[in-house]
Amino acid sequence: QVQLAESGGGLVQAGGSLRLSCAASGSIFSINAMGWYRQAPGKQRELVAIIASGGSTTYVDSVKGRFTVSRDNAKNTVYLHMNSLKPEDTAVYYCNADLITMADFISHLLRTTNYWGQGTQVTVSS
Repeated sequence: QVQLAESGGGLVQAGGSLRLSCAASGSIFSINAMGWYRQAPGKQRELVAIIASGGSTTYVDSVKGRFTVSRDNAKNTVYLHMNSLKPEDTAVYYCNADLITMADFISHLLRTTNYWGQGTQVTVSS
C-alpha cells in the first residue's frame, strides 16, 4: 500500500510564504514525476507544478516566478515553496505521484500507478 502524506498548509496574509511537503511511503520501487495540483471552490482541479525524477520542472503560468517545486529522492518527498502568495492562490493543494510499486516491479509489470494525497488547505487573506 502506498500513501502520500501532505503537510504545511495554513492561513497566510497576501505577500507571505508557505512551504508544502509531501512524503510518499509504502512499498515503492521508484517514483517518476511528483507534483502539486490545487482546487479552489467551484473550480476544477488544476496542475500547479510537476518535477520529474531527473529534476526537470513544469509550472502553471500563474505561479511562475513565485512558486518552486523540489524533491528529495532519498526521502521520497516533494516540496512546494510558495512565495508572494495572492488571495487567488487560496485552494486545497493535492500532492500527486506517478510511481512503480514494488509488487509491480517484482511481477515484471511495466507500468506506473498514480496516487493522490488527501489535500491540504492553503488560505491567503487580502
